[in-house]
Amino acid sequence: MKPKSQRLVLVVLALVAVLGAVLLAMWGLRDRASYFYTPSDIVAGKAVGDRSVRLGGMVEKGSLVRAPDGVTVSFRVTDGPARTSVTYRGILPDLFREGSGVVAEGRVTPAGFTADTILAKHDERYMPPQLGNQAAEHRVAKTVLK
Repeated sequence: MKPKSQRLVLVVLALVAVLGAVLLAMWGLRDRASYFYTPSDIVAGKAVGDRSVRLGGMVEKGSLVRAPDGVTVSFRVTDGPARTSVTYRGILPDLFREGSGVVAEGRVTPAGFTADTILAKHDERYMPPQLGNQAAEHRVAKTVLK
């Protein structure tokens, strides 16, 4: 076999191996995929009830209700034109509050949305308190030195 033919065979085998690895990875992660929907998508019926999805939007002000058991909460997520009721059982993140962004992972149910995980979103201006104090001190020191 000529060296040129050997290289061609090796390239073809490498492509087949890479394609096989990609297909195996996709097949293994098919149940792990979580699709992102807005409340408008859920109201329109675009979300399928038997698979895990992510619901994103803003927590509607005045909609947060805590159950007497102390761990179950319900609230509404809105994207402006539509809203979806969410029920969650667990401890909420520290950044979770009414009027802020949220991503809820869970399933669509006839009663609304049942969340397994709540991810609170913050805006791009967020700065941890430790860094915020250092930045303020740096600004003060900079203006004093001028």
